[in-house]
Amino acid sequence: MTINDIAERAGVSIGAVSFALNGRKGVSESTRARILMVADELGWAPSNAARSLAEARTETFGLVLARDPRNLGVESFYMEFFAGLEVELSRRGYSLLLQVVASPADALATLHKWHRTRRVDGVILTDLTVGDACAAFVRESGMPAVVVGDPSVAQGLTCVWTDDDSSMREAVRHLAELGHRRIARVSGLGGLAHTSIRDNAFADETQALGISGVMLRTDYTPIEGERATRAALGAPEPPTAIIYDNDVMAVAGLTVAMELGVDVPSDVSIIAWDDSVLCEHTFPKLTALSHDVVEFGSHAARRLFDVVEGGSPGSFLDSTPRLVVRGSTKSPR
Repeated sequence: MTINDIAERAGVSIGAVSFALNGRKGVSESTRARILMVADELGWAPSNAARSLAEARTETFGLVLARDPRNLGVESFYMEFFAGLEVELSRRGYSLLLQVVASPADALATLHKWHRTRRVDGVILTDLTVGDACAAFVRESGMPAVVVGDPSVAQGLTCVWTDDDSSMREAVRHLAELGHRRIARVSGLGGLAHTSIRDNAFADETQALGISGVMLRTDYTPIEGERATRAALGAPEPPTAIIYDNDVMAVAGLTVAMELGVDVPSDVSIIAWDDSVLCEHTFPKLTALSHDVVEFGSHAARRLFDVVEGGSPGSFLDSTPRLVVRGSTKSPR
């Protein structure tokens, strides 16, 4: 159904129909009422494409990830984060354009293309590094954006973040209070800003408490979590506690401990980051640093709408992941 059909049925010009439907001056109130009545009778609805062109809006937000696509399906954080984004976007008739690429250089090229073609109304930036090139380009180009990350790497852009420093310190103190003196951290990708923040907090807190802390680097995958756990438990002086950077690596570590005959939590305690349903359905259930990741995604989307609508840049603390103690931590033998 088009405005041509409405004009023919109402006996007016196409221009009069356009004025009436868009609430503009140029037609009498009686003519406007007749046109609106005919439009209603014919079941007319505005074209989203035409409206987007008129408003210079695509009604789409973009997110580009430089990650191995085979790993995204097993990492619950991003699945929950995407769900949170979609909850908020769908309420406003927006869509999410997700692009998974092979490298940070490809991510930057994608942002250049989106900006050149006006493909999206705004972008959500994740996995930032110190001096991140994508954040720098977005800031210089004026693309509306929200950084999901610490204010220290947001480069003046609006950011939504979690207090990873305080959460890591809480986890280390919890283990120290239980009597652990050798703690390992199975860490994620070293170049990412949030990983660096956790690394520094772990090193600083273990040193302040006078306990031994060892760092084991991975790529967040279960395979790497398994490898790191075998290396830690096979060391001459194995740790009595391990803090993992996500839930799937913690589950992999729990499996390795069982295979090696290492009891959890009597021989080694385990803490996972980004609590999920996985942590509640292992034996023993996993102690975890927990926060509402779905709401985190929704919060980021709301802030991006504010930016698109002309809001000033700001820094917004979403949450401080809190330690939920379950069956995988206790005092060492």
